Formats: sequence, C-alpha cells, structure tokens
Amino acid sequence: MMTPPMTTIARGTDTLTRDALTVLQPGFVGTTAPDWLLRRIGEGLTSVGLFGRNIATADQLAALTAQLRAERDDVLVAIDEEGGDVTRLEVRTGSSFPGNLALGSVDDTGLTRAVAHELGRRLAACGVDLNWAPSADVNSNPGNPVIGVRSFGADPHLVARHTAAYIEGLQAAGVAACTKHFPGHGDTAVDSHHALPRIDVDLDTLHARELVPFRAAIAAGSKSVMSAHILLPALDPARPATLSPRVLTGLLREELGYDGLIVTDAVEMQAIASTYGIERGSVLAIAAGADALCVGGGLADEDTVLRLRDALVAAVRAGELPESRLADAARRVRALASWTRQARGNAAGPGADVQEGTAPGTDIGLVAARRALRVTGDALPLTSPPYVAAFTPVANIAVGDETPWGVAAELGALLPGTTTGTYGPSADPSSVLAAAGSRRIVAVVRDEHRHPWMGAALHALLSARPDTAVIEMGVPQAPARGAVHIATHGAARVCGRAAAELLTPTPPVT
Repeated sequence: MMTPPMTTIARGTDTLTRDALTVLQPGFVGTTAPDWLLRRIGEGLTSVGLFGRNIATADQLAALTAQLRAERDDVLVAIDEEGGDVTRLEVRTGSSFPGNLALGSVDDTGLTRAVAHELGRRLAACGVDLNWAPSADVNSNPGNPVIGVRSFGADPHLVARHTAAYIEGLQAAGVAACTKHFPGHGDTAVDSHHALPRIDVDLDTLHARELVPFRAAIAAGSKSVMSAHILLPALDPARPATLSPRVLTGLLREELGYDGLIVTDAVEMQAIASTYGIERGSVLAIAAGADALCVGGGLADEDTVLRLRDALVAAVRAGELPESRLADAARRVRALASWTRQARGNAAGPGADVQEGTAPGTDIGLVAARRALRVTGDALPLTSPPYVAAFTPVANIAVGDETPWGVAAELGALLPGTTTGTYGPSADPSSVLAAAGSRRIVAVVRDEHRHPWMGAALHALLSARPDTAVIEMGVPQAPARGAVHIATHGAARVCGRAAAELLTPTPPVT
C-alpha cells in the first residue's frame, strides 16, 4: 500500500485546542472560503460543511474545494446532498436524481446503487468527499413532517437493503457515506429543527423496525453515522440520542459494534439549542460518544467556531469532558480524512450488477424517476398547453424553500404556452377555475394527506372539473383521484420531468 502524503501540520495551536477544532464541522457564508476559515484550517480545523449558499456552479465548487485543500490537503469537505427533495448541488434548479422514496418504490437495489454512484461521482469531481446521506429512517409515521420522501419507505427490510446499496454506490465513487438519523427519525410527528421529538415505543419495536437499516449500514461499511436529536425513553428517558451515552456508546458502539465516525445532526437545531444551548450540547455530545459536531446550517461564522472550540477546551480543563474522549474523537475524524484522501482518484466503477444505461455520465436520475411513477386512471395525453395549479405547503428546513419543484416548467418545455399559479392554505378553488378557463387543469400536490386544506381544495376542484390530472409529489398516502393520478414519490426536477413526459402525447419508452 502506498504511504499517504504527509498531513499539513496545524500552526500555532496546542494539542487540546487542535483536537477541539478537529471535531467541528462548521459551515460558512459565501462561494469562496473566508479568511477566518482558512486560518482555522491552518490551526487544525479538519472538516468544512457546504450548503446551497456556498454553491453556484460545478466549476466554482471545484475551485472552492481546491482553495480549502491548498490550506490543508486532508480537509474533509462535507455536504448534505441526498438527491431528491434535499439538494445542495442543484439547489436553484432541482435535483437530477430522485430521492429515496422513489428508489424504494422501484425496489431495484442495482438501480439505487447506480444512482448513488453517479451522485458520488459528481460530488467527487467537485472535490466533495463526505456526504451526509443516506437517510436510513423507516417512515413508519406517514404524518412525519421532516422525513417523508427522504426515506426509502415504511418497510424496515426494504429500507435496509436500499440503505446498504446506496452506501456501496456512494463509497465506490470515493465519497464517504453518513447514514442518518440514528437510531431512527421515521416515527416522529415533530421536526427536530423546531423542537425535541419523542418516540414512545419499546425496545423490541426499535430493534425490529428503527435499527434494522442501521445494522445493514454497518455491515455495508458506512464510514460515518449521524445521530438524531430525538428522545427515546426506552433507551434513555433523560437525554436525546445525540447527547446520550446509552445510545451512542452503549447501543451504537458496543451493542451494534460500529467503529466508524459518529457525527451529530446540526447542534444549532432547536431540539438541542433551545434546551441545552449549543456549547453545552456540544460538550455533552462528545462526552456521550459523538466524534464530530455538525454546525453551520444556520450559524455560519467564526464566532460560532470559537465558542464551540473554547467550550470543549474549558470542559476538558474543568474535568467535565475526559481529554482522552476528545482525543479519540479527533483521531476518528483524522482517520476518515485519511480514507477520503486515499480514496480520491481511486474510486471503483459502479459494479457488474448495474444495468445497461447506468454508466457514469448517463442520465440515470431520469431513468430512475421514470421507473418510480405510479399511475392510476387513464393517462389521457395533453394535446394543448394546460393550466398547472400548484398547491404548495410550507417547506421544512431540511428541504428549504429556495429549491423549485413541480411540473409547470417541465410541461412548459414540452407544451409551450403552459401557465401556472401557486395556491396556499387560503386557496379558493374558484380562482383556479377562473385562471384556467377552458384549459385542462393539472393539479400538483405534495403530501396531500398531511394538509387538510389541500385535500379540501382538490375535492372542490375535481367536483367542478373531473377531467383534472392530479400529480402527487410527496408521500402518496391519500387516495388516488382525478381523471389520472400520478404519484412521483418525490419533488426532484427529474420527477417533474418524468410526470410531464407521461402527460404529453408521445412519452418516451424506458
């Protein structure tokens, strides 16, 4: 085995301070690295997190990651790129890849592996080497406000096999996977960005449902696992998983035998910040067994980095955090950085079991999105430009409201003259009818089952115009209705494209 090149030595920092910087995964503002970030990388900061605000083009992203590595060659560049509804690479256009629910609905692990490999290939080409994905949550609660289409489905074993396939594809491209949100965020009715969710199930249920995909992820060699800010009284009645030694050390490390990097979900999320504060929460997380602290989706400045660094150092000096625990966490971060550096440029191909047409550079995302469509009723072709009525809920923080979704743009490309309107909870169906006139209506919904106003508006619209086509771009839990009902299993750009193709006179054959 070749000896990896020497790591840049951190400048002017003692071991304790350097270790405290090493366990942070901060974000920043801008499409180039600010001076403060480069300075802290020189002092020992080993990871940087990227978000949509940091990305304009693939070339710009590649230049940004090269700028970071010019300061330190083994810096971990992380991103939250699930594909589907949660995209940072294509935050302004929508993703070229369908999300997990679409892949789970097809249930072809070769396809999932191929999609993840191509996504990983594109990340690696831009210099990104740690992806905070996949979501291994079992979406057992269809009312879940934050997981939904980000999950492969509600069957633990289906989720497990696709989680493993995704990890294999991503890591074969040289990008480390971060399987989330341990021990499972699927049975929640609260978004942990806003408050602390609680899952009141017994240990048998957790082992038979939530933990099944994580066992598969560990067996597949996931390089990292992300903890969830959720309270599971059956495991620990006092502390959320991210801060619980029973969950991170007792369950994940000792019982499940996981030896990779444990990353926290963002510590500024309200489930942690509003109860413990980010400094105290960060200390408790490292003490519990976490190795890296994700921060910077909302807090993205030097002051945050220094506050967390100093809180960790102070906790060690006060005897609240064993220095050996912090050193072990830093060692695991550096070990993953070493793996990604060696993996760069040595990625394997997509594998012999990947079907024709899924080689790197092909439009595998659109292929997958087409296969994920489920149609009820007669897909009567549109022969003239329709009116698209988009019934739009408030996006959760993980998805964000800056990423476009729907079918209007894709239908407009196929049928020029297509027009659209956006409708919220106060929507009056009569205004849809007035705007549409004599044109066919395409009603687009997202998680109709979670939004009574959406269901009521759709009912009134279909009563007046039964020839309306309905496209569900969330979890297809509500009964199918409309002249034709198309479930896309996600709102990625390619999902909209696949649905638009199906509604036009000559949809392509896949």
